Parts: sequence; structure tokens; C-alpha cells
Amino acid sequence: MTVLIDPPQWPGPRGLMWSHLVSDTSLDELHVFAARLSVPVRAFDRDHYDVPETVHAFAVSLGAQAVTSRELLQRLVAAGLRRRKVHAVRAGE
Repeated sequence: MTVLIDPPQWPGPRGLMWSHLVSDTSLDELHVFAARLSVPVRAFDRDHYDVPETVHAFAVSLGAQAVTSRELLQRLVAAGLRRRKVHAVRAGE
């Protein structure tokens, strides 16, 4: 089981900085870990959870590996779990 978390460096709601929480093994593993953190399902976005800075240390204490944002993305892509946004094609384009 490898769950990864990047530094809380993304500005978000409530004036907090936010991290991304991913798994480089499976989305099922990610969902189980997020539930252990009490992260709501609504925080899931395609292939990651957005978690506030207040959760970062707890995630690491439960076994999440703290990595750079670059490493997190590289490992997510290498695992084949990266899900990009699908942009709708407008008529006439």
C-alpha cells in the first residue's frame, strides 16, 4: 500500500492551503485511506482527494508518504491511475 501526499501549497477554500492525496496502487486503496482520515467523498476529484493542510500531518502519521508534487504526479502517471479532465468539444470545433 502506497498512499502519497504532496505539500499543502495550493490555495483553497476557508483560507487554507491544500494537498493532493493519491495512491500509486489503486483507487480502492485511496478511498479506504481517505475514509480513515474522515475525508468526505466530495473531496475526490477523478484520481485524487484534495485535503486541507490540517490533515497533512495526520495522513503522514497513518502511513501516507510525503513527496513533492512532481513525484506525486510522476508516480500517479506511472501507475496508470492518472485521469485527466475530459474537455467537451463544442459543435463546430
